[in-house]
Amino acid sequence: MMHHPFRLGLFSLLMMLTACASLPPQLMSEQQSVISDYTEWSKRPANAYEEVRLGGVIAQITNLTDSTRIEIVNLPLDQSGRPNLAHEPQGRFVGYVDGFLDPVTYGPGRLISMIGTTAASEQGNVGEYDYHFPVMKVKGYYLWRVEERIIIDDIGPYLFPCGHFHCRSIDDYPRRGRVIQEVK
Repeated sequence: MMHHPFRLGLFSLLMMLTACASLPPQLMSEQQSVISDYTEWSKRPANAYEEVRLGGVIAQITNLTDSTRIEIVNLPLDQSGRPNLAHEPQGRFVGYVDGFLDPVTYGPGRLISMIGTTAASEQGNVGEYDYHFPVMKVKGYYLWRVEERIIIDDIGPYLFPCGHFHCRSIDDYPRRGRVIQEVK
């Protein structure tokens, strides 16, 4: 049986798009429903059977005797589990990871996503402000990196005035561009 090249190309494109939009295996769940809305989760009572998937910017990391406590400034996640840098933070939460995590690798400012179960909340401080932290017992986590690229929006006129055997270079015109940040 002969495959039509258009169908084969379309199938390949769909597979590539699906691969780009899927969750990392560390963030997968076997449960049908996973809470991924910070506001909804932070208002619910602790229920160890409910799974939650959240992420954001690491604010603080503390290694304890058997685990690591990570305080995270929550950012909404996209369908791939990536923290969305285009949104404003929604609050903070704490995740407890079994074992040791290196505070240099998982330091403040890094982006992380986590999946786990809800645990009893904690009272703590952000600076001198008393803060109520929702808490997650972490089962899986993924550390993201931010890549920047520059897009040039304006490269000057397309026609270059020439006169007396002198043409203006494209470098003689100002350029405008922007920096795009992508979470990978």
